[in-house]
Amino acid sequence: MRDSRLDKLADVLVRYSTRVKKGDIVAIAGDPVSMPLIEATFEAVLKAGGHPFWAPRSESLAGLLLEHGTDDQLRYCSPIDIHRVQTIDVQIGFWAETNTKAMGSVDPKRVATHQSARKPWFKVFMERAARSEQPGGLRWVGTLFPTSANAQDAEMSLRAYEDFVFRAGLLHLPDPVGAWKAIFEKQERVREYLQTKKALHFKVPAHAGHDGVNLRVDVSKATWVNCGGLENFPDGEVFAGPTLPSIGGFGVEGHVNYTFPAVYQGREVEGVRLKFAGGRVVDAHATKNEKFLVEMLDQDAGARNLGEIAIGTNYSITDYTRNTLFDEKIGGTFHAAVGAGYPESGSSNESGLHWDMVCEMRKRATSPGGEISADGEVFYRDGHFLPVTGFKAD
Repeated sequence: MRDSRLDKLADVLVRYSTRVKKGDIVAIAGDPVSMPLIEATFEAVLKAGGHPFWAPRSESLAGLLLEHGTDDQLRYCSPIDIHRVQTIDVQIGFWAETNTKAMGSVDPKRVATHQSARKPWFKVFMERAARSEQPGGLRWVGTLFPTSANAQDAEMSLRAYEDFVFRAGLLHLPDPVGAWKAIFEKQERVREYLQTKKALHFKVPAHAGHDGVNLRVDVSKATWVNCGGLENFPDGEVFAGPTLPSIGGFGVEGHVNYTFPAVYQGREVEGVRLKFAGGRVVDAHATKNEKFLVEMLDQDAGARNLGEIAIGTNYSITDYTRNTLFDEKIGGTFHAAVGAGYPESGSSNESGLHWDMVCEMRKRATSPGGEISADGEVFYRDGHFLPVTGFKAD
């Protein structure tokens, strides 16, 4: 008998996040270990009148390709995958890792080569997702099926981690869909405030052996997006695509020292420091796995551009768990993604990379706190929105 919380999660994903309707072709993508959630979602799609199918993923087969594939095989983008992303109406994807460090010994150049091959698929996905509510658009959501590997990364028991995951999705409440609708409305006030601004300035004083954050981001032509559980689940952020020089902005200038390790493809890169000029990373350092960081940034022409700037708004997620789905949502942090941007946010940057990195803004024992200003007006201090935004944390 499956966990009843999986049925509640499937209901939210189908009825709220992707709004499945009669006749929709729905891809449910996930590793076999997530079969209980795949089954619950398959059933929910059937009840909604859609046509579900399972699109299998395999952590072990992906590892074999990276280990034994030739350069031509690593660069191959399957026309079957392209056809699928061109054809489906909805994609519901599950991250379900049994070994989060499985790619840790793979040559970073091989990972970068394979990532770059995803560009044609990623381009179609991004373009269709930007038209999600229009004919020919794609509705999608990604969430996590909790595994022992994730629990180990978070330094929790599997039972405690499952409780963390399901509570972060508000699945302990009688009406999770209603709760997420209320969160969306609350975040909309922040989105409306930011939509009137042209430039943001992120500042954190130098402390604890690094020189803090001093980052200016042009958002003059950006479209701010309210993330209230419609694409990532659980959710809680507002984000925009920086206005790069290629479309008439100054881009991104300054530097950022990321507080938390940046996790990508199973590797933790610690002590990341990026310097930006003209919207691009012009200098990159890390205290651990620096080579991997640089290889990812050099995988294609768009990887060093900043594709996303965002502020976490989920104050029910408080602790770092080494899983970006949750960590980037922590209330009191901001994050920025190098690589591909979302067209609906005003970004036209294309890349096989999209790597979110998270920075602490709360006043903590190890951090002095920080502030964000918009066009010279401070609207965020020490991890909290100020009254000018209209946002009130629960």
